[in-house]
Amino acid sequence: MQIESLKFDEKGLIPAVVLDDATGEILTVAYMNRESLEISIREKRTCFWSRSRQTLWRKGETSGNVQHITRIVADCDKDALAVYVQKEGPACHTGSESCFFNLVFEDEESIPSFSYEGLMKLIEGRKIHKKEGSYTSYLFDKGIDKILKKVGEESTEVIVAAKNEDKKETIYEISDLAYHVMVLMAEMGITVQEITDELASRHVIDKKVKQEKMV
Repeated sequence: MQIESLKFDEKGLIPAVVLDDATGEILTVAYMNRESLEISIREKRTCFWSRSRQTLWRKGETSGNVQHITRIVADCDKDALAVYVQKEGPACHTGSESCFFNLVFEDEESIPSFSYEGLMKLIEGRKIHKKEGSYTSYLFDKGIDKILKKVGEESTEVIVAAKNEDKKETIYEISDLAYHVMVLMAEMGITVQEITDELASRHVIDKKVKQEKMV
């Protein structure tokens, strides 16, 4: 499909919904004009048109949080774009992985789908926008020492449950530990993708030898 067949609005713009290619999560919504779209395709990196500054801006040119484009798809009317990317760092200027973290409505009777990325987004939202009565916000208010204490406590409880050969209790305690580790990650600015990349880089897991400093 050619750029000429796209329908730009009266200001020469077309909305671009940016999505994580790995998870399908919506990262942000921005606008492109013909020039920024051509740049995005040529450089395989997102380039948008800033309506407030009236200028082109390449995502990550100052923050380093670059978005590498894997594909761009137009909708049925050819007046909106879905831009799939592999991102380096958070998509939002607040430091959140996605710009979409302010909950407007949630059906409490529905069973939410789970993903580590989704849970991380909720945790990051509680750090940026504190909520009264939220345990997660409480941990962020108390700071790194409190978070580390909880990680230590939950690690011990995992060990005790496993030592007792109680599978159900071990699952419960591992879940608690995973949550508190993710709170620690959010506190330190560590993303799920960074952990995924680190694990992916460990090609030889059966022969890995723990390296120790020689005294």
